[in-house]
Amino acid sequence: MTGFDRLHPAIQHHIVNSLGWPGLRPLQEATIEPVLNGEHAILLAPTAGGKTEAASFPIFSRMLTENWQGLSVLYICPIKALLNNLEERLSYYGHLLGRRVGVWHGDISTSVKNKILADPPDLLLTTPESIEVMLVSNRMDHRHLFEGLRAVIIDEAHAFAGDDRGWHLLAVLERLSYLTGRELQRLGLSATVGNPETLCDWLAGSCPSPRSVINPPAPNTVVPEIQVDWVGSVRNAAVVISRLHRGEKRLVFVDSRSRVEELAVELRNLSVTTYVSHSCLSLDERRMAEEAFAQGSDCVIVATSTLELGIDVGNLDRVIQIDAPFTVSSFLQRIGRTGRRAGSSRNCLFLATKQDAFLRAIALLRLWEAGYVEPIEPPPLPLHIYCQQVMALVLQEKGIAEADLSKWIGRMPGFTQFSVSDRSSLVSYMLERSILHSDSGIIGIGDSGERIFGQKNFLELFSVFTSPPMVKVFNGKQELGEVHQLTFATKEDGPACLTLGGKSWVTKYIDWARKKAFVEPTDIKGRSQWLSMGQPLQFEMCQSIQRVLASDDIDPWLSNRAAALLESLKQEFDWVENGKTLITYTKDNATWWTFGGRLFNSTASHLFSSESDQVKSDNLAVEFIGVIDRDNLIQRIRSFLAESFEQLPAILDERFVEELKFSECLSQEFADKELSCRFDVKKVFEAIRNMDLGIIQIG
Repeated sequence: MTGFDRLHPAIQHHIVNSLGWPGLRPLQEATIEPVLNGEHAILLAPTAGGKTEAASFPIFSRMLTENWQGLSVLYICPIKALLNNLEERLSYYGHLLGRRVGVWHGDISTSVKNKILADPPDLLLTTPESIEVMLVSNRMDHRHLFEGLRAVIIDEAHAFAGDDRGWHLLAVLERLSYLTGRELQRLGLSATVGNPETLCDWLAGSCPSPRSVINPPAPNTVVPEIQVDWVGSVRNAAVVISRLHRGEKRLVFVDSRSRVEELAVELRNLSVTTYVSHSCLSLDERRMAEEAFAQGSDCVIVATSTLELGIDVGNLDRVIQIDAPFTVSSFLQRIGRTGRRAGSSRNCLFLATKQDAFLRAIALLRLWEAGYVEPIEPPPLPLHIYCQQVMALVLQEKGIAEADLSKWIGRMPGFTQFSVSDRSSLVSYMLERSILHSDSGIIGIGDSGERIFGQKNFLELFSVFTSPPMVKVFNGKQELGEVHQLTFATKEDGPACLTLGGKSWVTKYIDWARKKAFVEPTDIKGRSQWLSMGQPLQFEMCQSIQRVLASDDIDPWLSNRAAALLESLKQEFDWVENGKTLITYTKDNATWWTFGGRLFNSTASHLFSSESDQVKSDNLAVEFIGVIDRDNLIQRIRSFLAESFEQLPAILDERFVEELKFSECLSQEFADKELSCRFDVKKVFEAIRNMDLGIIQIG
C-alpha cells in the first residue's frame, strides 16, 4: 500500500480530479505515513519542493478521518507576507474538502478577527506573536478558541530555530499543549540545513511521541547555471541588469534595504520596469509590487531576504545576487526560486560591487560545491525569554502561582538549560524590581512592569526583538512604508529627501508625536536609513575565503572580469597559506590574519588593545596601527594561543550585538551569564591555536 492509498478518499479524489496531478512528489508520498501515525517531523525540500502540500494533505486527511471539529490546525509562518501568499492555496484545498481556512496577523482587520472568534475556521494561518496576543487578550476566550487544537505546521522552521523567536514559538506551543491537555503534532517545513536531526529534536521539544526527518532523495541531474561577475558599483550592476536577459523576469536580491532602494532608482533611470519588496514597505505597496511582478514578463523585482522565504511571485527566469549572501543556506533558498518550469534550470548570477563580497561569493560557492550547509544552532540559555513568558502567563491567567509556571513552560528544552533554582532567582529578581508583584502567593504584573511593558496593552511583550525608532511615511492618505527616524535629521539646505519603493520623495511635514511623515514626489535623489548591525561571517566562511586566496584553482563560473580580479587579489595576498594563522607587519603596523570571523577578532582586538595606538577588526583580521613593540605583540599572541580556556566569551562589540530585549528582568549576573554563553568563541580559538603561526614582513 502506498502513502497515497492511505489518504482519505476525498483527498485522493481531488488530487487526481480537481488538481489533475499524475502523482505525488517523493517528499509528499514519504510524509503521509508518519503524519497519519501522529509523528512529529521535519520535512526537507528546496524552495517550491511541494512542502506545503506534503504537510497539509495528510493533516487534512486526519481531520476528515478523525472528525476534528473547530480550530484544529495552526499553520505558522515567520512573516505576514508568506501567510497572505499561502491563504488562497490552502483555502482552495480546504474548500474542496468542506473545511475552512482563515488568516490572523497584525494587518487583519478587527471585524475579520471577530468573525474568526465567533466561528473559528478549521485551519488558521498565523504568527507566534499573533498566538501570543490571542492567549493574553482580555477580549477573547482562548480556552474555547483552542480547545480542539490537534496539530501545528511551522513553515520555514529553520528561520525560527536560529534565533530567540524560535524559543518564543516553542514556549507558546508548550502553553497551547498544556491548555488543550494534549500533545500537539508538530510538523516543520524547511529548506536544506546542515543538521536536520537537531532541528527535528528542537521542534519536537518535550513531546514524547516519535519524530522523524523526512528527506527523500529528489533526482535532479540538471547542473545549475552559476556565474560570478565583477561590476564594482551599484550603478554598474544596474547597467548590466538592464542589458542582460531582456524580455525575462528577474528577481534581484540585495542584502540591505538602502541598497535595494538605490538599485531600484538606478534601474528605473535606465527604463527598466522595476518593482521593490522589503519589510519596511507598507503591506499595500509590497502586494502591488509582488502582484504586478508576478503578472509581468520583461521586468525586475529588487528585494531583500523577504522574498527568500517561499513567497510566490510567479515563474522566474533569473535570480541575480548583488554581492553575496552570508550563508550557503540563503544561497540555496534564493537559487531555488528558479527552475520551476519544465525544461528550465536553476540559475544565479552574482554581480559583485565590493571586493570583500566578491571573495565571499567565491568562498560560498566552493562551500556549496563541497556539499556544506550551515548547521542550525538555537541560541543557548534563553533567560530573557523565560522572563517574557512568565509575564505573558501572568497576563494570560490573570495571575499565576510560581509553582504552576513549571506546568506550563517548565519542560521546554530551552528552559531546561538552566536550573529550577535559576528560574526561581529570575522570578525573585523581577519581584524585587516590581516588574512582578505577589499577593498571597499569586504573581501579577508590578508597577515597574506596567510602566516598562504596559503601554498599548503590553504590545512590547508580544515580540522578542527590540524595534528601532521608525517613522511611517505617507503620500496623502496612502501609506508607503517606514524608515528610521534619522532619515529626517535636520538639514541646513532644505527638507529631507528620501527614497522609498524605488521612488524619490520630499518631506512636507513631520508629526513627531504620532511618528508620521508626509511626503510628495520629487525628482531630487533621496536616501533612506534603516540601521542594521550587519552579519558576522561564520568561521567556515572565513576559512573558505582563506582557501580561495591560497588556492591555484580556477573556477569555471567566473567571468573574465571576475577571473582577472581574483588573480590580482591572489597576487596581493600571495603570502596567504592554508591551515595557517599569520601576522604581517610593516615598520609601524601589524595585522593578525586569523580568518576567524568578527566575533573572535573583536575579542582579540580588545585583549591586545594596549599594544598599539589603534586596533581595528573585521571578519578576517585584527589590525594594529602604530605598534608600540612588535616583538612583544607577537609574543603576547603566542602566549594567548598557548593558553587553555574553559570558556572564552567574546568581548561584545556594539556593531553586531543588540541589547537583549527584556534585559530589565535580568540581574547583571544573569545578563552576563547569558551573553557569555551565547558569544563563546572558544571553538574558533581551539581551531586557530592548532594552526601554525606565521610571521611575514610586508614591504
